[in-house]
Amino acid sequence: MTADQILTLVVAILGGALRVGAPFLFVSLGECITEKAGRINLGLEGVLVLSAMAAFGGSYLSGSAWIGVLCAMAAGALLAALHGVLCTLPRVNDVATGIALMLLGTGLAFYLGKPLIQPQAAQLPAIELGAWSSSPAIQAALQINPLVPIGVLLAGGLWWAFAHTRAGLLVRMAGDSAQAARALGYSVGGIRIAATAAGGMVAGLGGACLTLFYPGSWNEGISSGQGLIAVALVIFARWDPRRCVVAALLFGGAGAVGPALQSVGISWGYHLFNIVPYVLTLAILVASCRPGQLAAGSPGELSSR
Repeated sequence: MTADQILTLVVAILGGALRVGAPFLFVSLGECITEKAGRINLGLEGVLVLSAMAAFGGSYLSGSAWIGVLCAMAAGALLAALHGVLCTLPRVNDVATGIALMLLGTGLAFYLGKPLIQPQAAQLPAIELGAWSSSPAIQAALQINPLVPIGVLLAGGLWWAFAHTRAGLLVRMAGDSAQAARALGYSVGGIRIAATAAGGMVAGLGGACLTLFYPGSWNEGISSGQGLIAVALVIFARWDPRRCVVAALLFGGAGAVGPALQSVGISWGYHLFNIVPYVLTLAILVASCRPGQLAAGSPGELSSR
């Protein structure tokens, strides 16, 4: 490989990490909020797919990509709030309910989104970071999703809120010791419903990334399991929003390796590289979840289940 090809490959992977990692970032932040309150939401895959469809539909009908983003946030919050409400009922299991909501969300998205498969919707404007280069490949690789900076700021804001605000303390208390929260007169169910809905709203931004930027269209295979991978991402990040940024970039870079190699003319094993994020997920779960040991940073209520 020539020096130009190596530079193009490196930039393509870095740009791909930002582009492909954007949905991972928002879904992992959403799951982080939910799990900090002591609840698991495996239905985030359904949230992601439904919000992706809502984003595309809102953008298509209104002509504004930003209205599509708001529609995605609303759809994600509503479906996640349903999960939160159901999980407050007696003898209802978080995991089973999450799986049911995942099926509900994907089913609704496929049914309601059938008319949206062919049309084109307004897309989010890219942030151009490749103007310094005359290479079209580098310029294309450094077209950044405008939601990515928002996600990074959101991660920092969540970290600060969990550490320094009353609302953050209540969420952490509900996740670490529901008994202590009840003893102080707080409604653990109410806190968890609010945190689950907020997590779904943030995850909805990940759906908007899929249909309003990259790949920028609606189809029934848009998610590819990214909502489920978010659970592994949160474990890898040790329930720290700042580390969710690093985890999302890592998974995004892993998913960008195949297209980056293809951009410099290396097509051998292209489909093999597409499985890298899933292999990485399994490796993280094996390394992080050992029998008899609690993952560092795990909320106490999750550890007791």
